[in-house]
Amino acid sequence: MGKWTRRAFITTGLLGGGALVVGVGLRLGNRNAQLAPLVAGDGEQLVNAWLKIGADNQVVAIIPHSEMGQGAQTALAQMLADELDARWEDVSFLEAPAEDAYANWALAKGFALGGMEVPAVLEASINGLMFQTTKAMKMQITGGSLSVRSTGVYGMRVAGAAARELLIQAAADTWQVDPASLTARDGRIVEIAGERSAPFAEFAPAAGRLSSNASPTLKNPQEFRIMGHSKPRLDIPAKVDGTAQFGIDATVEGMFYAAAQAAPVFGASVASFDASRAKKMPGVLDVVKIDDAVAVVADSYWHARQAMDQVEITWTKTDNDSRSSAGFFQQFTADMQRDRDAGTSTADLEEGNVSNVIANAEKVISRSYQVPWLAHTCMEPMNALARVGVNGCEVWTGTQNPLGTRHAIAAALNLDVEQVTLHQHQMGGGFGRRSMPDTAIQAAKLARLVGKPVKLIWSREEDVKHDFYRPAVRSEFRAVLNDAGKPLAWENQFVDKHEPVEAPHIPYDVPNQYVHHTDSPTHVPFGAWRSVDHSQHGFFTESFIDELAYEAGVDPYQYRRELLAHRPRHLAVLDKAAEEGDWDTPMSEGRGRGISLQESFGTLVAQVVEVTIIEGDLSVDRVVVAVDPGFAVSPDGLTAQMESGVVYGLTAALYGEISIENGAVAQSNFHDYSALRMDSAPVIETHIINSMEHWGGAGEPSTPGIAPALTNAIYAARGVRIRELPIGKFELGPSSV
Repeated sequence: MGKWTRRAFITTGLLGGGALVVGVGLRLGNRNAQLAPLVAGDGEQLVNAWLKIGADNQVVAIIPHSEMGQGAQTALAQMLADELDARWEDVSFLEAPAEDAYANWALAKGFALGGMEVPAVLEASINGLMFQTTKAMKMQITGGSLSVRSTGVYGMRVAGAAARELLIQAAADTWQVDPASLTARDGRIVEIAGERSAPFAEFAPAAGRLSSNASPTLKNPQEFRIMGHSKPRLDIPAKVDGTAQFGIDATVEGMFYAAAQAAPVFGASVASFDASRAKKMPGVLDVVKIDDAVAVVADSYWHARQAMDQVEITWTKTDNDSRSSAGFFQQFTADMQRDRDAGTSTADLEEGNVSNVIANAEKVISRSYQVPWLAHTCMEPMNALARVGVNGCEVWTGTQNPLGTRHAIAAALNLDVEQVTLHQHQMGGGFGRRSMPDTAIQAAKLARLVGKPVKLIWSREEDVKHDFYRPAVRSEFRAVLNDAGKPLAWENQFVDKHEPVEAPHIPYDVPNQYVHHTDSPTHVPFGAWRSVDHSQHGFFTESFIDELAYEAGVDPYQYRRELLAHRPRHLAVLDKAAEEGDWDTPMSEGRGRGISLQESFGTLVAQVVEVTIIEGDLSVDRVVVAVDPGFAVSPDGLTAQMESGVVYGLTAALYGEISIENGAVAQSNFHDYSALRMDSAPVIETHIINSMEHWGGAGEPSTPGIAPALTNAIYAARGVRIRELPIGKFELGPSSV
């Protein structure tokens, strides 16, 4: 999947929908007959696309999102079950199959509307348009922290509430009573003033023949019985007892294993290779060229991996062979200067008259920051198992976009999509990496080439050297302060803009703002990384505002407060972090606190980080997180996501750097691309604010703010201002304690 922008999404959707007309013809209607063969077993009744009920009254939420450790499938099931009024003990989930009929229109709706309300009369037609859009884009993706805020809000809650109404109507028809005399309670339809009640299952067949209301009456938060409570995660028991099936666990009879090695320089390919020694090694079936790589297929992964090292490969030469990280950052600086001189950069945000303020200022504060490329390094290696026969292809893998991957495999093998079956599995980490179908396509091509089922497993080295990377970015700022030390003008120019579009924007009250960017392409492949552009811009903007606070001689927390008077929600989150983080309590010499505030994916997060620096060694002691997601569907799940995002962001801030040497990635494994260890992890405290504003995401919002809170803490402790990541390559000074 390529770059995913709202503009591209809506354009593709309109083309896929065939017209700009939002009409009755687009409405989804009752699709149960079409969907039931895909998801319903014996004795199970599909009530609507996202819900089936068994004869034993078991309620199954059909979830169009992948599980990669984030727990979204449980939270989404909670949203459906609460609106349905099911018993939580009766609820389980089924991941939606990779079928066009299960393209995730609710995700698309949330992404396109961004929380905007639409009239109830248009809901059905808009849902239909979104379905055509997602089908056209083969979209069933898990990413963008969209599970709860899009699928949950627009899909699961509505599906649960609509099913409740259908079950009540079916019971009313059966009992010949007014539907208003009935209610749903704990998995049963109950006569409010009478004694009759019966389980959902009794009315599910009749309910399944009715058409769902696209805008049913949703519960008020005061009525929630399941949402807002930390229910045990539905995916955990299988992970504890070892029965959970990840992609790498998949097996089929007669399968072989493969190891692959791609051209080290992006854009290069295989010129020639000598496999004579590899083919003599135990267990080797074949050595084949596949696109820009060579692969060994053998009877075990160990044999394939050992033989791979014996293949002598000559790669083609490219214009990229002499490129380096240092050269690219010089390129970024030159391109930004070129755009400034020519006035050709692209504006993101223009308010007031920044150039006029700067031109007449006595003092202009200028700072530059930069971040390197980053890899994802999912703990489960990239893998896929494929079997190709005369009738088509089967692939077993864990992917963040099952439907898109299925279509990509079909296109790569020149098959009809109906000839491709994708067996979706759980993932040992995703972070955006597993939204790309490259490994599955490679496995399918290998299986076709050798005529055997093949499980391809990438080595860690292959994974690090052939990722789709968070881009390296340089960001330059200029600001002017007024007599009170407040920013009068704010200019920010950076390279390489992706999504979300608002990532470089700030919440602070600055009357003159100019945010603009410069294109400066590289040959390094781009991929979505946890929190996408927020991850780098969070570091840039929250570092610069901290520097302005010190320039003004004001405490960084109080400085932010003064610039947020018009944003009470932001202020509440910031204050909560400062209060719980003991901001006003003095720290001993060699210790420091830093603070940050970030809005991303509809959620506000403020963080206070405490550090100790002894003999130049940095210890991250404590991270206090205040988060306002609108509403926490699963407080424990939200807390876990805050902790996970902090740890992932700390890893990047402290150690993360992919560097380019001679056109290729220099790093290869965890010895030179390190991660935060358990013994170095800080205490993390999370404090949740339920503001009841539009519900936001959870998977990514705690990642962007951790780097600036950390570097701001280092400055507070040692007076060392870090403007380039990772922190680990900087000296933090001699003993200070």
